[in-house]
Amino acid sequence: MEDIPQPPQPDPGQVLVRNRFVGICGTDLHEYASGPIFIPTEPHPYSGARFPQVLGHEFGGEVVAVGEGVTKVAVGDRVAIQPLVMPRDGEHFAERGWHNLSGSLALVGLSWISGGMAEMALLNDYNVERIPDEMSDEEAALVEPTAVCVYACDRGRITAGDSVLVTGAGPIGILALLTARAFGATRLFVSDVNDTRLKLAAEVVPGVVTINAAREDVGAVVRAGTQGGVGCDVALECVGNERALQSCLDAIRKQGVIVQTGLHPGKGSVDFFQLTFKDAEIRGSWCYPTHSWPRTIELIASGAIPALKVVTKRIGLDRAVADGFDALLDPAGAQLKILIDLAR
Repeated sequence: MEDIPQPPQPDPGQVLVRNRFVGICGTDLHEYASGPIFIPTEPHPYSGARFPQVLGHEFGGEVVAVGEGVTKVAVGDRVAIQPLVMPRDGEHFAERGWHNLSGSLALVGLSWISGGMAEMALLNDYNVERIPDEMSDEEAALVEPTAVCVYACDRGRITAGDSVLVTGAGPIGILALLTARAFGATRLFVSDVNDTRLKLAAEVVPGVVTINAAREDVGAVVRAGTQGGVGCDVALECVGNERALQSCLDAIRKQGVIVQTGLHPGKGSVDFFQLTFKDAEIRGSWCYPTHSWPRTIELIASGAIPALKVVTKRIGLDRAVADGFDALLDPAGAQLKILIDLAR
């Protein structure tokens, strides 16, 4: 933990936010334990940011100053932070509204002047989204990971009555289960190799079928629990490892869909005979389109996605390392989402 200068006053088109809650993401853990990975060691080609970097891209807060020309928020507004930083025009994907696919993409908390794990953050006006009165400050910090899951479910085209397998009972996996249920999925399965995480998943998502992939055949359990024994309609791979992906391919029905949400650390292999034989699809899911942010806020604020259920601990910034990062790196997996309270 370090004392750093307060961010400068906002330039035109910028907003200064007093941060309130920030979540510790798996990406933050990787940067802490093995980084820099996404944090640039040379100036980022678009944002100019470089190591060292204030971490934190899952956060919200209160607007304390706005630059010239900012109209979407005002001082005193409570906001959730959409952390993607990229060109807004003059680029193929930006002009089509798919800012998450920009080749110049930077992220607040990874390759930007500010991050959520500090008292203040300087942001572009498009990075802040006003939240409704019925949304809590804690929920504002959960919009970002929930948006990942909303987009994954969109990519899977999950609809009412679907059966869905999620691999990985971490925060993203459990949020994906809650999101799939909000989309109308009626049969939910989750696999993991950690019994503690599976127990937490069962508590957060009543009715979900839990599968320990170290002891059980994931595909067999899913087929036994689906109509006609054919397998699930959609599988959301939220781990980022080859074995989980193979489980998804085994578990889906013919013409089923796999959405690869977890990031694989290296090149993997797929049983392409099985993929072809099943007439199935594998789709990537990278971040989220920024235009989905208001929709995700509404899903949480309305209670359709009870995102707060994944929070297992709240700590002060002074305890972020010992009680936050180190706790989440514990192989026991006793914690899901830990929120840092910047007001403590």
